[in-house]
Amino acid sequence: SLSISKNHNTSHNQHFSFQVSMIAIRYDRLIFFPLAITAVIFCIISDSSILHQWITAERKMSIDLGGGKCQWTPPDYEGIEGVTFQKTLIAGFPSGDKRLTFVQMEALTGLPAKDEWDFQHLGMSNHPFIKANYPHHEGIWGWGDAADQVVMVVRNIKRAMVEYHDILWDIGYANTWEEAFQLIPNLYAERPPVEDFLAWRDERGFDEIKWYGWFIDYYMEGGLMRDMITNKITTPEHWNMLMIPNGYKFEDLQYDVVVGADTHVEPSYDPNCALISNGCAPVKVISAERLADPVKGPAVGLEIAAAVDDKEGMNVISPEARNCIWGELIIHKKGMKTFLDRDGYEEHDYSFTKGHLEKMVKELDRLIQKYSNVPWTTNSNAQVLVDLFQEHRGFILDDLAEGRFRRIMKRKSSLTPDRFRELE
Repeated sequence: SLSISKNHNTSHNQHFSFQVSMIAIRYDRLIFFPLAITAVIFCIISDSSILHQWITAERKMSIDLGGGKCQWTPPDYEGIEGVTFQKTLIAGFPSGDKRLTFVQMEALTGLPAKDEWDFQHLGMSNHPFIKANYPHHEGIWGWGDAADQVVMVVRNIKRAMVEYHDILWDIGYANTWEEAFQLIPNLYAERPPVEDFLAWRDERGFDEIKWYGWFIDYYMEGGLMRDMITNKITTPEHWNMLMIPNGYKFEDLQYDVVVGADTHVEPSYDPNCALISNGCAPVKVISAERLADPVKGPAVGLEIAAAVDDKEGMNVISPEARNCIWGELIIHKKGMKTFLDRDGYEEHDYSFTKGHLEKMVKELDRLIQKYSNVPWTTNSNAQVLVDLFQEHRGFILDDLAEGRFRRIMKRKSSLTPDRFRELE
């Protein structure tokens, strides 16, 4: 995956950071773990007295003009030292939705976000917002014990798959830092050819559908260790194998092989979650689609503001100006680019096979059934998920009813794993 933070509105401060994922070619032999490498470059030309001072009255928070009006301004992307913050982890399946969320937090507070890989490879810093794909194979727990609470961002499972591929295409499925760096201007600029998506879809789609649901369970259950294929509670040994991105063969990672079909397994939790003050369970679930919706979006923007308001170190813009901030970013598209800025094809132009759609419905059915019942009936975030998943399921059922799908086709760039042939 690749993420870039850039101040597009000033010539005095440009900040780039990105990660490159190498995707394993032989998906029929390897489980779905790419080899991740990280490369980072900073291009900074600035007045150091501006970048490194913290003066509350002169923070770069967006400006409240009164009367519900505002002026968007970028945060100080370098971060603020010497101030204690209650820090928020923005977690989500890789699909561009986290960026749409953290730019709201940045504009509301004047404070910056930082990617999990930047923490891992550039070192710790005092950024109050942390973007993370972990425990997905595109992520890494790079922020140590810096986070205090989790906000989980959710996209429609079908749209998430499309945007996930879009980001990989933006950097040309780069294998090296040099290749990715040359393609930075392409990020979020346009959508890839349909054929490129279809090739990736055939290789990766079925596995990633399972990763999507597994990711949701991980955070909702506070880091409970599960197998992403069977959804069974698993052992620390098996979990650690699943977390190592070094090309285990699929058959060697099967639950029945490593754990045993009839083995009683005591629940275990990812020890990393103990490093988050309030644990891995989210304090808020945010819908990326609803955040971008012209009608529902302002209310979601207020939910984001509420998640960070009154937290230590946070100085959120006045309530009267918060809807304006949402409009500046979503409607007027101020700030860094997001998936909303892509030109060319629309997301619905990228289709799936009937088997993919049916597998998505099956995964959503599992999640709906799970979070509709005890012990989740009194959990407000679980009920938000159920509402979202029922909506997403309806869209996919419409696609199936209208025949909006296509078959897997042989391509030089695509060798669909044999274990998915019966799902075509």
